[in-house]
Amino acid sequence: MSTDIRRLYGVGAVRAAAYARLGVYTVEELLEHYPRGYEERGNIRLLCESDGVGKSAHVLTVATEAKSVRIRGRMSMVKFRAYDESGICDITFFNQEYLKAVFVPGSEFRFYGRVEKKGNRYFMTAPAYEPIREGEVLPPLIPVYPLTEGITQKQLAKDMRAAMVLAASFEDGSNDPLPEELRHKYGLCLQSYALRNIHMPDSFSALAAAKKRLIFEEFFTYALGLSMASAKKTHAPAVPCLADGRAELEAMLPYALTGAQRRVIGEIVADLARDTAMNRLLVGDVGCGKTVCAAAAMLTAVRSGRQAALMAPTEILARQHYAELCGLFEPLGVRCALLIGATSAAEKKKIYRGLCAVEESERIAVVVGTQALLSEGVSFAAPGLVVTDEQHRFGVNQRAILAEKNALSHLLVMSATPIPRSLALSLYGDLDLSVIDEMPPGRQRVDTYVVDERYRERLDGFILKQVAEGGQVYVVCPAVEENSEEESFELSMEEIDGEGQVRRGTPLKSAVSYAEELKERFPALRIGVLHGRMKSKEKDAVMAEFSAGRMDVLVSTTVIEVGVNVPNACLMIVENADRFGLSQLHQLRGRVGRGRRKSFCVLVSESATGESDAQERLSVMKSCYDGYAIAERDLEMRGPGDFLRGSTDVSVRQSGGVRFRLAALCDDTGLMKTAFAEARAMIGTDPDLSGHPLLAERVRGMFALEEGTIN
Repeated sequence: MSTDIRRLYGVGAVRAAAYARLGVYTVEELLEHYPRGYEERGNIRLLCESDGVGKSAHVLTVATEAKSVRIRGRMSMVKFRAYDESGICDITFFNQEYLKAVFVPGSEFRFYGRVEKKGNRYFMTAPAYEPIREGEVLPPLIPVYPLTEGITQKQLAKDMRAAMVLAASFEDGSNDPLPEELRHKYGLCLQSYALRNIHMPDSFSALAAAKKRLIFEEFFTYALGLSMASAKKTHAPAVPCLADGRAELEAMLPYALTGAQRRVIGEIVADLARDTAMNRLLVGDVGCGKTVCAAAAMLTAVRSGRQAALMAPTEILARQHYAELCGLFEPLGVRCALLIGATSAAEKKKIYRGLCAVEESERIAVVVGTQALLSEGVSFAAPGLVVTDEQHRFGVNQRAILAEKNALSHLLVMSATPIPRSLALSLYGDLDLSVIDEMPPGRQRVDTYVVDERYRERLDGFILKQVAEGGQVYVVCPAVEENSEEESFELSMEEIDGEGQVRRGTPLKSAVSYAEELKERFPALRIGVLHGRMKSKEKDAVMAEFSAGRMDVLVSTTVIEVGVNVPNACLMIVENADRFGLSQLHQLRGRVGRGRRKSFCVLVSESATGESDAQERLSVMKSCYDGYAIAERDLEMRGPGDFLRGSTDVSVRQSGGVRFRLAALCDDTGLMKTAFAEARAMIGTDPDLSGHPLLAERVRGMFALEEGTIN
């Protein structure tokens, strides 16, 4: 399993470099590069049953000799006819003259592609094809993998088959990392069966069994690592911060702190007074006042003669935090600085000098920034506290660099995602947990409505009304582009449930195409688009335009789920709302209602009526506004996967950088709880996993740790 990927036939230096971009260096890492979905080719249809929209599978007999003709310069076209009992289909391929020898009259193939109909004749262009041979069964599900430049689906599938041959030693279960008694206890298949059927599933039920096994293994391995860390936990040393800044800060505030804020600040200040490093996760709903709690911690560090740094994932969010903290700190004589990519070179040098100044009177006490804080020139004279906001947006290396620059510091991690306490204790067991479960008084309620397409005309009128009155509108779509690579397959991994049943989703609206559609419908409005494929500078520029009021409608994916505060935004429209979890919907709703304007959230879904899980979820959003109550219902209804996915694809953990590959698709909370319980029991009897060397190796691999450094 540790064999270098270059040992596979046909994988040379160029393709190995491409695999490296996917994080694949060994056979094991290739086998753990799981499909993101499947083409459902086992559902064979007659030509007359195709809908002309999506792709479909057809068994056709070649009727005519394949002929090649030259078209436009060097291009060529191979064309022939094939048939089934319902009709005749003209099939065309481009620049593949060798296919003339493949499609012999009388031979049968399974074709997969989009069928168009003109008159009584059907047409397919460049479909996927597989010959049908006697005694050979074609697989019903064909995997679709995440790719990178230099690797095609065909190449990856070929390399995956070669990797499966090398991993054949798993067949008898002797090299399975999960103990036999555990597999039997919970009905889990062998690892060899799981790997084979995640990549080449024999059936939907086999795929479901593979998912269950691999998800359990991910949770179990992760829980083992956390349990080992907790058992060996020795806090790193830190400089005690004894000067309590609570009273001084509170005297500056134009409002009273909530009871939850006072409790959380007390927990943080008590940690800061110790000579061991605080490692605390602060979670709370959007608008609950986490930044003020962080400010109390930062002032405590500063009044103790130390420095404080806050790192945010985007320039806009960093500017937002800087403005808020400056308003609190500068009247108290605390010197602050903002360090972002856009900071001029001269200003950066000035900040660098201020951060490392020996004399406290010349020193910058609080710095707010982005990844610019990780720059080579940044060093701290008296590091005391590091605060990271939405830390799951940062990579492991970035966190390590910031920690290295702030030796002997305390760490406070903030997250705006309400998460059930039971789940937080499982996933973040290596961090102490503080929860703000009370909202400040006066926060306006965002009226929430669930509608279907019948309300589209009224909704368009409502958009125009809000903009005419000076407000701004968010429109959130689940996809980036129509027919994008993510949506090219017919069936996503997530749509296969634990029983092997298929849950069909509604067609997804895409941000890019829907923005164009809105521009046609509303030519007088200023409409922008935002999505995760844009570069950071492009995203920041779009958000800056929207924040400044120079854009009326922002069509976006969930990249706006957490973070930027736009008080003038008063309407949130979520398309395909049934495709989002409750917690995601609650986070999106939290983007509006942040100013004085009356605000609204409209959830658009074809599941708005009728009996379904989606309809039940959406009804919860209409009646519930408590982020923690919504999170509990989300965990109950959808399992832990929705919390693990988050809004980005950087890291699912707020701390440590572990990234789940399949567990983020888990809809079974019981499976997670079982895995964690079994892991704790195993560590209780075998603390260093000396009796389970294969599991110890898996844990080291997941946490990217060296031998003997589980800490």
